[in-house]
Amino acid sequence: MIFLLNDTVLTLESISPPLDPARFRALSPAFLLKLGAEAFSERPMLHRTDPVMAKRLASLIIAKTPEVNAALFVAPSLNCNPDHVLTKVASLSIDLMADLLHRQRENALTTLVADSLVWRRMAA
Repeated sequence: MIFLLNDTVLTLESISPPLDPARFRALSPAFLLKLGAEAFSERPMLHRTDPVMAKRLASLIIAKTPEVNAALFVAPSLNCNPDHVLTKVASLSIDLMADLLHRQRENALTTLVADSLVWRRMAA
């Protein structure tokens, strides 16, 4: 399974959550986004600097919301308030995900490309 985290396509070997099932059931999708916001507020480039943590976060999001295959976390500054981290999730088509993966393999998947094709944060 593949998952877009910001501008990085992650390949996930397993989508089982790395938690005790009883504890995992208590987590809500909103809590997972808050957890991601906290992580990205401390490490804005987490999706590139810590692929293991990035994959864990993606796996948790998928396990709670299987229709979601993309998430965006943008911290305005290092160590900012987690409430100031922009968060979005999306359900992208398989064709778009395949295109993004191909672009990444060709070193052509940039923040600008991801923003224009997926997140639409940039002004036209």
